[in-house]
Amino acid sequence: MENKKPEIGLLRFTTAGSVDDGKSTLIGRLLYDSKSIFEDQLDNITETSKRKGNEEVDLSLLTDGLRAEREQGITIDVAYRYFSTPNRKFIIADTPGHIQYTRNMVTGASTADVAVILIDARNGVIEQSIRHTYIAALLNMKHILFCVNKMDLVNFSEDKFNEIQEDVKRLAAKLNVKNDNIHIIPISAKYGDNVVEKSENLNWFKGETFLNLLETIRIADDYDSKFARFPVQYVIRPQSDKYHDFRGYAGRLTGGRMVVGDSVTVLPSMLTTKIKSIEDFGQDLLEIKSGESVTLTLEDDIDISRGNMIVPTINQPKVAKDFKAMLCWFNERPLKIRGKYILRHSTNEVKCMLTDVNSKTNINNLEEDYEDKLINMNDIANVSIKSASPIFIDNYKDNSVSGSFVLIDEATNETMGAGMICD
Repeated sequence: MENKKPEIGLLRFTTAGSVDDGKSTLIGRLLYDSKSIFEDQLDNITETSKRKGNEEVDLSLLTDGLRAEREQGITIDVAYRYFSTPNRKFIIADTPGHIQYTRNMVTGASTADVAVILIDARNGVIEQSIRHTYIAALLNMKHILFCVNKMDLVNFSEDKFNEIQEDVKRLAAKLNVKNDNIHIIPISAKYGDNVVEKSENLNWFKGETFLNLLETIRIADDYDSKFARFPVQYVIRPQSDKYHDFRGYAGRLTGGRMVVGDSVTVLPSMLTTKIKSIEDFGQDLLEIKSGESVTLTLEDDIDISRGNMIVPTINQPKVAKDFKAMLCWFNERPLKIRGKYILRHSTNEVKCMLTDVNSKTNINNLEEDYEDKLINMNDIANVSIKSASPIFIDNYKDNSVSGSFVLIDEATNETMGAGMICD
């Protein structure tokens, strides 16, 4: 099969899977075969592998950086790694597989463009596969890449792969994930089959290698322009002789794009104006796209401060004090119904109350429990929230920034949970 043209730009992807599915080995093999590690790193893991009595180099040591992880042979924290090929730059979030580290996967996947989920070819789709796919779907991941690993342990069986592939497709359909958004590849991370180079052992598979898929997945089309949101982070007023009347608004565009001359509305004042200029360190731009940090100037002098939001006049977010959200609980202390928290939403902070738990999700079988109101660490639930003052919200599926928030404990300043608005 002829390789597709590489996509230009940065790609963030997260890995997930059960404890021994080979996530860290896959990333180690990817770095090793793409020549993205230094000689001293290779020497170090070679020596460590020998000390552990391994006959072969343990490539998982490239990502399992914490001492506790190396001693136990598991991944505990989210391990971030950076590498590049001649075609693209990558940021990897290697997340743990244990059920008690669900919050770590949510954290690692929240900023990723692609979810990479590993499945052991011997075991097929298991409860943890369901949980990781559910979280990827909950976070509205546009691309989910399933790596059926350890094909060497099932004699590179095409029938076994096809069986798992059908199970994955049924699971994706149950979670309303489109077929176009999933990719399923047979690999052997330990020996490098289909990771960077095509495998003779898997010559029946006509699809792309793992690396080629990562290099060619398009993410530029994943954002809807009408959901462009520009939360104001800072108001720039130099008050110098040269820039005496300058008033700019610094921030990062989330979703879509904005163009000079666009009609925009400032929230919460609801005043309408047009974009006069877009500036990036003294350079004038005609437009900006999602993820770019710039300074906007407007045609009219409007009172704007940090926490306000500039949005397209033709499509504005909902202004609300009461809304529902899917909430992943991060803290060891359980959620308190009627409990008061600080809600951090984009560049804005307001006080809020969790008024009710509507349902609790069993993410191992995807069933909803409408009776159990006890939400502990790593639980995911549909909750109702009331904020002390209005905030500007979108559904998470439309804009992952204006549709998400973090809950902070008022007294201790601890992070209690992260939510995705579904109102």
